[in-house]
Amino acid sequence: MKLILKSTVAAALAFLSAATLAQQVVKIGHVGPVSGAIAHLGKDNENGARLAVEELNAKGVKIGGQTIKFELVTEDDGADPKQGTAAAQKLVDSKVNGVVGHLNSGTSIPASKIYSEAGIPQISPSATNPKFTRNGYKTTFRVVADDVHLGGTLGRYAVKSLKGQSIAVIDDRTAYGQGVAEEFKKAVTVAGGKIVGHEFTTDKASDFMAILTTLRAKKPDVVFFGGMDAVAGPMLRQMKSLGINAKFMGGDGICSSELAKLAGDAMSDGQVVCAEAGGVEGTQKKGLEDFNAKFKKRFNADVQVYAPYVYDAVNVMVDAMVRAGSPDPAKYLAALAKTSNFNGVTGTIGFDEKGDIKNGALTLYTYKSGKRDAIAVVR
Repeated sequence: MKLILKSTVAAALAFLSAATLAQQVVKIGHVGPVSGAIAHLGKDNENGARLAVEELNAKGVKIGGQTIKFELVTEDDGADPKQGTAAAQKLVDSKVNGVVGHLNSGTSIPASKIYSEAGIPQISPSATNPKFTRNGYKTTFRVVADDVHLGGTLGRYAVKSLKGQSIAVIDDRTAYGQGVAEEFKKAVTVAGGKIVGHEFTTDKASDFMAILTTLRAKKPDVVFFGGMDAVAGPMLRQMKSLGINAKFMGGDGICSSELAKLAGDAMSDGQVVCAEAGGVEGTQKKGLEDFNAKFKKRFNADVQVYAPYVYDAVNVMVDAMVRAGSPDPAKYLAALAKTSNFNGVTGTIGFDEKGDIKNGALTLYTYKSGKRDAIAVVR
């Protein structure tokens, strides 16, 4: 009896040992600002990555014949470039197999050098500054359209659709804010519009009375802000207190579900027009709607902006590993670069030679009764 028991235990241990050996841990790094003024956006991103990893583990994905356990390794960059590079180095030291992040252009750009030197693929779900993919790094990708498209589309819309006659610009001097504002200005000028003033603030400011008073004297009918929702909300409040009744425009940084709360009663229906990189139409809308429902159920929170793009970025990265038959960055990087026609919840994903998404879409939004309301998907 003892002999049989020992044999059974030995067999069980051997089975467990074999199962453990057959399962490989693959680390997916994620970086975003989960502290500071835009922590709500950073947490939104992190949750998008977490949902993707949980679903992949539930599926029991195999790569090269081995069952994979995916592990999410998270870091906080506080939307600060210096903290961002430190976070990037931590992920490299942790030997992650790939990185999804960062959220901001100002953190994504300097971090991309660190990942490139380590040979680790990086997919940003939200960095839109063109410079992000212009440094020649083979490891750098993004799943959203850049500021040339984003700012350009908004600039044309300001003149052609909103009939803006006198357009003012404010930016927060970050890589993202400055970049999208400059592209907006270029498009306004080409479309025949007039820029009556360009003022500057910071991504941590809360008092805009001086610059808004300067712009009020120029009687703008459109004010464009290059920056994030945490600054845009208070800015809208102060615009109202000064009697500036202009349309308020911005890129994906302000285009969150949180903006209405941050602006309070200062934002009237249809006053704000913003654009989010990405967009789906027709039959693809159901996939995004299903994702939003899953996200709400899992985290008891609505999607802010970028969570679906993070979710897609994780899945695109894993798809490349599966196609390459290896999670080794040196082996799956080439497969990632060749990604074409991946059917994500944010639309069809494929990369060009720079790592930019091909044929990137934008969705124009406004706000009605405190809720985002889609105007149109444009390419």
